[in-house]
Amino acid sequence: MIKKLPLDYIYRPSNLEQNAPLLIMLHGYGSDENDLFSFERELPKELFIISLKAPYMLEIQGRAWYAINFDENQNKWNDNEQAKLSMNVLIKCIDIACKNYPVNKNNISILGFSQGAILGMATALNHPTKIKNVIGLSGYINNDILPEDLKTLDYSNLNFYCSHGTVDQVIPISWARQTPELLKSLNIEHTYSEFPVGHGIGPKNFYELRDWISTKI
Repeated sequence: MIKKLPLDYIYRPSNLEQNAPLLIMLHGYGSDENDLFSFERELPKELFIISLKAPYMLEIQGRAWYAINFDENQNKWNDNEQAKLSMNVLIKCIDIACKNYPVNKNNISILGFSQGAILGMATALNHPTKIKNVIGLSGYINNDILPEDLKTLDYSNLNFYCSHGTVDQVIPISWARQTPELLKSLNIEHTYSEFPVGHGIGPKNFYELRDWISTKI
């Protein structure tokens, strides 16, 4: 009997009977596990895909990986402690999936959008031996949830694909442009692309990330 993951999820089996590359999907703030899963029909059939539902329920609708709080002047800040808890749960999900599904524990990719991208990139930088590939769409790197010994960790296993809309109205493009600078400073192999869109994923962006992950798995 398959042990249930700590979070609710939906999945698509691989066309491989064993050692399948595992892709974990992390949706954005206010969405759910069905959002990114709509990509599955266009992604390589070798991938075993698990799309997770974030743990925190929002008052209006959807889920979140961590709270975003506002003060009386509409300044906002992230609940970084919730983000760290979500990272820990994500790692538990990966460990359990590797024990219970026919996947390769050394070939794990994360695909995240917006808040899911922020969480996915931070998780890989905190646990570089767990993750092989990271696709961060319309996100940025939150320095407040990175490890203190960042410069001493071995990131030779990691590959990043990051993209952002040049007219993103939710996460400024200036924030996203700091990501390749950090990855370069850590000698992490990466691809960074910009597209003339807002806070979303256009067709050219999707085809580029699809081709990228096809070469990495």
